[in-house]
Amino acid sequence: MKSGVSSGVDFPYFATLHPGYGMLDRRVEIEKQGGNMLIRLLIGLAFSASLSAVFAQDAGKPACDRACLEGYVNRYLDAMLAHDPGAGLFAREVKFTENGVRLPLGNEGLWLGMSGKGTYKFYVPDIETQQIAFIGTAREGLAARAAATPSTEGNLVALALRLKVVNGLITEAEQLVIRPEINLLGGGESAPPPRFPPAGEAVETLGAPHPIYAEVIPESERASREELVKVANYYFAGLQRNDGLGYYPFTDDCLRLENGMTTAGPSTGAPAPGQNRMMGCKEQFEKGLKGVVSRIRDRRFVAVDRERGIAFAFGFFDHERINWTWQIAELFKIEKGQISRIEAVFHRCPYGMNSGWSTYEQGMSEEIQSIR
Repeated sequence: MKSGVSSGVDFPYFATLHPGYGMLDRRVEIEKQGGNMLIRLLIGLAFSASLSAVFAQDAGKPACDRACLEGYVNRYLDAMLAHDPGAGLFAREVKFTENGVRLPLGNEGLWLGMSGKGTYKFYVPDIETQQIAFIGTAREGLAARAAATPSTEGNLVALALRLKVVNGLITEAEQLVIRPEINLLGGGESAPPPRFPPAGEAVETLGAPHPIYAEVIPESERASREELVKVANYYFAGLQRNDGLGYYPFTDDCLRLENGMTTAGPSTGAPAPGQNRMMGCKEQFEKGLKGVVSRIRDRRFVAVDRERGIAFAFGFFDHERINWTWQIAELFKIEKGQISRIEAVFHRCPYGMNSGWSTYEQGMSEEIQSIR
């Protein structure tokens, strides 16, 4: 631009609508336009400032609070029981996996066979990341599904779940279903009774999570998300390739449940005939679990409840000498930097299995993954 008066190239509006404008008229119009532009600019800035104030007020409010996130789990279970994802709950491009395998949402896996709800429900909402994890029970039976209404028929299964909510819709659904072993062919000799009851039955027998999990930590004493993940990860770091000399931050009264059964905790007296004495969490790491797990990988911390001091993770426990992998969902109650309670559900999967959410490198890594 050379000087003075702008050309139609700079102001195409005038050049197009008023090609006969003289230089003076164009200058007057430009000055008027400049004034109008200034007014519009000031109005725009004021409007923008008012919007910023509104957003600033809402910035401290999560899009979905504890009760809201728990509601998504309940709606998800209702939809799965109805075998119908329906409308208004899931994003169009929702990703769904069951036991590490990506499946179509709505007609495969537990979505196909769920015949009833269980009673055990443990919610771990992560308000910061708008995710929620869950451990509970359900019933699965294709014969029961044929009934017009849900029933108590079907096998009890343990269920671990993670949902991601964005703009009011579920964008990610990840579930681990622990099913009892069944004879697909039928007939023949019956299998010997299992050493432990099926996970679904044992978890259902618990009735409800222990009250300690619902205890609210005073806001001034709450650990950060990163601190809770770090403490929970000490469990994994201490267990893999354990030599009994690691750092084991357990409380003296720490208790661990695995598939609904107590596997570590304070001794309650002499053991029953033929059974070993129950070891505490720390004692078990120091004496009884040496070299048992060769690798704990794909440590995906998917939900952290800072209000109650709970961290929830998915992962894999490899036993390389026997080509055996456990796919696991595990949560930790943490008090003042120590683990006081542990709850896990798991099943055997193909050795080296991936979660369906990690790259190969992430899936084989022993590093922390904080999922947001």
